[in-house]
Amino acid sequence: MLSNESAPPPAFSRSNSQASMDSTSMEDFWCEVESIKESSEDGPEEATLLEFKPADEGELEAEWLQDVGLSTLISGAEEEDGQALLSTLTRTQAAAVQKRYNTYTQTMRKKNKHTVRDVRDIFGTTDSSPTFETVPVSPVPSNGIQLPGQKPVWKSVSSNSCLDCGLDKGSPSITEELSYEVSFSESIMVLPKTHEWPKNQRFKKEDSALPKFIVRKSRFGLTEVGDLSPEDMKKIRYLSLIELTAFYDALGVELKRNRAERVRGRENGLFGVPLTILLDNDQKKVPGIKVPLIFQKLLLKLEETGLETEGILRVPGSASRVKNLHQELETKFYEDTFDWDQVRNNDAAGLLKMFIRELPSPLFTVEYLPAFITLVEKISKIKLQLQALHLLIMLLPEANRDTAKAFLQFLKKVVANEGKNKMNLWNVSMIVAPNLFIYKGKRANQQEMQAAATTAHIVRLLIRYQDILWTVPSFLISQVRKMNEAAINNSKRQLMFDKGVRKLLRRKTMERERPERPEGAVTFPPYLQSDIPEGVIRVYAPLHSKVSMAIQLNSQTKAKDILARFHCENSRGSSQNMRGQIQSLHEIGGNIGQHCLDPDAYMLDVYRANPQAEWVIKPKAS
Repeated sequence: MLSNESAPPPAFSRSNSQASMDSTSMEDFWCEVESIKESSEDGPEEATLLEFKPADEGELEAEWLQDVGLSTLISGAEEEDGQALLSTLTRTQAAAVQKRYNTYTQTMRKKNKHTVRDVRDIFGTTDSSPTFETVPVSPVPSNGIQLPGQKPVWKSVSSNSCLDCGLDKGSPSITEELSYEVSFSESIMVLPKTHEWPKNQRFKKEDSALPKFIVRKSRFGLTEVGDLSPEDMKKIRYLSLIELTAFYDALGVELKRNRAERVRGRENGLFGVPLTILLDNDQKKVPGIKVPLIFQKLLLKLEETGLETEGILRVPGSASRVKNLHQELETKFYEDTFDWDQVRNNDAAGLLKMFIRELPSPLFTVEYLPAFITLVEKISKIKLQLQALHLLIMLLPEANRDTAKAFLQFLKKVVANEGKNKMNLWNVSMIVAPNLFIYKGKRANQQEMQAAATTAHIVRLLIRYQDILWTVPSFLISQVRKMNEAAINNSKRQLMFDKGVRKLLRRKTMERERPERPEGAVTFPPYLQSDIPEGVIRVYAPLHSKVSMAIQLNSQTKAKDILARFHCENSRGSSQNMRGQIQSLHEIGGNIGQHCLDPDAYMLDVYRANPQAEWVIKPKAS
């Protein structure tokens, strides 16, 4: 992390950055740092850090176990979710958990605080080798997709059935295909053990220096972060931290984390307010909103009038004018009396950056800022950097992730207008990096100050590959399914020991067993609950005039085919309130909470992965 308190003077010395860049001036970066420093001196400190104490290794590992949902390993209590999570881990993930638990137990024994269980009691091993059940990988055709233990094969491809995240302008001719079928940490085990990372990386500012990646869609399609229920996304975050730790372990890189710090932020207003509190206040006005209203308005203002402004983001607005606009927004925004016509484009850009800087906790969270820096300083290959970055995005709290996504989408539009605004990808990254990675609550050391080019490179990766970063890797979804199945099976076994439950089950033997539905799931009428033959699903569409339809699946049936059939059957009688809405097919219940399916998902494969699910057509969440 960087600190505005340690920023160098505006006078730029090329010697500080030459070791990490190819003849690229960092003057824009340090000018932005100086601008941030000056603006912070003009206003009062809105957020005050509470008491912070350094943690020993054992405490850090205890926090890690808690963050991945395995706090019961420390407390000794039995919990279904923890056992279910352990049962889904891959070999490398299991090794990562065991390593952290070993460190924790050794530290606790030295302190003689309390008796801790031996690692063999937790993992059921007689030696140091982890014996977790690994998640089976779905069979895949021999098309070059990597399986565990195989050497990865990358090839140039050209297909419409993929997610294309390269920029056409100046992109290399060779395209790399990414696979989500196998965990990143399992794939990395094939690297030579003697692999060494360069001590001084050099970044090239040209867009063509970044490779072009595509993600081949599996038969399950691609899943965005908003396509899963909050309960399943919580499990995705648990698994992502375990996978990120295993990934860094496999690379021989230390995963550095800060202790979570509590800060006092404002509870009212716009700037300096924690995202969660700001969203709570905004949702009283606009229910269901996921990105703060003031942030959305600033982005909209810039997209409407500022994308073609030369030097947008780089050329600062008047400091006094921005300060006055800031104060006026605080008093007039929620009253809808603020005059947006008075806001110049450069002023709006200044307010946008100010909003991000003044968040009490950084947009990418205090805990993982060191991990962002490490992924570039210690990992040399862009593909591996991208995989680490992908897992870090999965770890973000929902409010941070949604706000970051909106911001990066805007930055992509800025870069797309480079011809008029003279702001290419590297320029934008150099200006934005200090606003994201300078955190006033932490004082930087000299090593962190040298990370200036590193942070700019991180922002460049975030902008360039954002379409990849907001998709959920399919191997994590497979693990969530296994985790849910294990939890359901554990619950059923416990229920069988209850006399009252056994008596109730005897009375219900003639009734059809239904899967447990998550809160808010659709309740089907009795005439839709009859047994359905194998390979046939009944789809329910409450907003259509024809509310249900039994559909025979074959190996080529896709989700979009089912949507098209309903649209055809209901084209004349659809409910007025659904017209103009984007309809999607949702998988609900069984081994998933709720899953909005990719239109290209092959339904027979999804059905076989979750035969107890119910299928509902409804609008996709915005």
